[in-house]
Amino acid sequence: MPPNTSHELTPPVPPPPLRLVFWETTVGCNLECVHCRRLEVSTELARSDMTTQEGRRLIDQIAEVGRPILVFSGGEPLMRPDLFELAAHAKAHDLPIALASNGTLIGPALAARIASTGFHRVSVSLDGADAETHDRFRRQEGSFDAATAALRSLGAAGVATQINCTIARHNEGQLAAVLKLGESLGVTAVHYFLLVPVGCGEQIADDQMLSAGQIEARLVELYELARETALEIKATCAPHYYRIARQRDARRGPGEPPAQTRVPGQRPRSTKGCLAGSAVCFVSHQGEVFPCGYLPVSAGSVRRESFADIWRGGRVFLELRRSDLLKGKCGACEFRTVCSGCRARAFYQYGDYLEEEPYCAYEPKRPGDASR
Repeated sequence: MPPNTSHELTPPVPPPPLRLVFWETTVGCNLECVHCRRLEVSTELARSDMTTQEGRRLIDQIAEVGRPILVFSGGEPLMRPDLFELAAHAKAHDLPIALASNGTLIGPALAARIASTGFHRVSVSLDGADAETHDRFRRQEGSFDAATAALRSLGAAGVATQINCTIARHNEGQLAAVLKLGESLGVTAVHYFLLVPVGCGEQIADDQMLSAGQIEARLVELYELARETALEIKATCAPHYYRIARQRDARRGPGEPPAQTRVPGQRPRSTKGCLAGSAVCFVSHQGEVFPCGYLPVSAGSVRRESFADIWRGGRVFLELRRSDLLKGKCGACEFRTVCSGCRARAFYQYGDYLEEEPYCAYEPKRPGDASR
């Protein structure tokens, strides 16, 4: 999109605290999931992955900015030969590290190595409560059984685990069942990811994307599930959830518990929706730094400039940190600082990441009034 020129942007000093960095360590993968961010994942593209030396330098620079959780993701990060070397380098900087995997490569021996390396949590993708639903979405028969076996192996090795579940049409009616499956597998958390129609997601949007009304219903259901379980539940890429939680909490009767905002032993959870560019960023396999893995607007490349300079002064980051720049009904909404809408879906719909969230059913009560 063309740069905005109607406002001046001054980098804050210091920049906001960085909480999470997702590093796409490789585009290599052993699955061909229908919702994947990239259709073109291949051995050829993996040749442009950052080298070991570049990865170590990236970790050094992230540590200079703060102490965020560094999530090693992909593709499938376990296909990267130097993964554990890089993880050890991050641990030497006292960075908390996590791993995002499809789970199909993890058996007892690899789970033990993951534990000994010091990964504080491993997320495994499960996009349905049964093998038929998950395997159809993941396009590989047996992937459900492999993923659940991985969660058991990791749990037996003492690693905290998390289920990542994509919310789309394919698993309608299964949100509670996925949570129940997580409880039976002993996971710490279940994070539900609302489909973002970019990359491969754009090509399946007509088939899999929920309507605004359907999304609202799913997020209300998640709110109720969060009040009934001891597991950590998080709605990801679904900032409307935080508006719904505020609304529902306000209606609670005496003695009724609110939705979770914190889990014992874990870092405080966000009470704000989209954190892209303000507390979270994504580093691609080629070193490009994005607000998140779904918003394809680069703030710079660590192959050309320092991570700290990008985080402090990248224009897209500076704009996303200002809720007063939001347009349409997001700019007029009384919940704009609570939610802010998904900037990636706005970009998909309008070509402008500051436009309104296109998959939100809520209408602001006081158009033109941005106060909460």
